[in-house]
Amino acid sequence: MKLLVVEDEVKTGEYLRQGLIESGFIVDLANNGLDGYHRAMTEDYDLIILDVMLPDISGWKIVQSLRSSDKTTQIILLTARGSVEDKVKGFDLGADAYLVKPFSFAELLARIRSLLRRNVPQVNLNILTAADLTMDLPKRMVTRSGKRIDLTNKEFLLLEYFLRYQGEVLTRSLIASQVWDMNFDSDTNVIDVAIRRLRNKIDANFEPKLIHTIRGMGYKLDVVTEEEMFL
Repeated sequence: MKLLVVEDEVKTGEYLRQGLIESGFIVDLANNGLDGYHRAMTEDYDLIILDVMLPDISGWKIVQSLRSSDKTTQIILLTARGSVEDKVKGFDLGADAYLVKPFSFAELLARIRSLLRRNVPQVNLNILTAADLTMDLPKRMVTRSGKRIDLTNKEFLLLEYFLRYQGEVLTRSLIASQVWDMNFDSDTNVIDVAIRRLRNKIDANFEPKLIHTIRGMGYKLDVVTEEEMFL
């Protein structure tokens, strides 16, 4: 899951970014309103955490503009403005949640998970599965046929991305932007190397194979055999 944090207070922004990364999210941080607004309009995020009192463009204006542009990304307003009038204004403009500073990081995480469940109600956000493979997100644990598989943080994020989009072909560019938070450079093989390492851990000693190469397109995680894919 990819989040955008728009926060001009440097320490607060870094605190949020680090905490959310450690909680398993991919996070972009914008330190001013214009940068945040541009990213929100041009990139795909699952949720935006938005400060209200930004020096260049207010969080109010950003919410209003995003909703006027039919952007439906979930938005949490995170602000020191805690009056009833401010909260009503935030919700009326289109925010999905409102949290007043100082805040509890645990409460922020709970609100994020609650909103993300609305986005993908058919998906259990805590446990992801494919065949006999299970990913327990809160415990950061992966098992297959009951055997624990140790993954690096990047391998964990990569597998989570595959599981959330199970059955869909994911291009290298998509994987690079969603898991590595970078533009794909066709001269590098970082994506292929990472997927080969992940395959060795989750597929090498198990059947059926889960990660499939779609020639000329990308990769796909699916519970089918290679023969079935080309029927």
